[in-house]
Amino acid sequence: MRVIIYTDGSARGNPGPGGYGTVLLYTDSFGRQHRRELSAGYERTTNNRMELMAAIAGLEALIRPCEVELYSDSQYLVKAFTEHWIDGWVKKGWKRNKKEDVKNADLWKRLLRAMEPHQVTFHWVKGHAGHAENECCDRLAVNAALGENLKKDEPCT
Repeated sequence: MRVIIYTDGSARGNPGPGGYGTVLLYTDSFGRQHRRELSAGYERTTNNRMELMAAIAGLEALIRPCEVELYSDSQYLVKAFTEHWIDGWVKKGWKRNKKEDVKNADLWKRLLRAMEPHQVTFHWVKGHAGHAENECCDRLAVNAALGENLKKDEPCT
């Protein structure tokens, strides 16, 4: 099955309250088109962590292996794969260089696990440029960041 995922993250302050928004689009085996929107807010986080969480949420929502086209306005997320930064990080034991750890390694590892059953292609879209699905993800992310009952953003392995 082919799935298109749009993602965006937001933080009101960096760190500060934040949220992510994700839109999944797919056509089922009967030819019916589906749309699913996901979002969640966190008490204290960063924009980059929410960009990663948006992609993770979309991929973790898939219940079987899919061909995924993932669109994000985050160059941090997209270039990690299109420019193979992540390959170097993994090879170096999650180090950027001999002394500096990769930031957000907990979420990068979770993202790699979420990608495992899928064929994922990353695409960059310009943010706040009128792209309907990217704008929707931005609204979802901002509303989640401004919402109540925010979750704690706690690194996990």
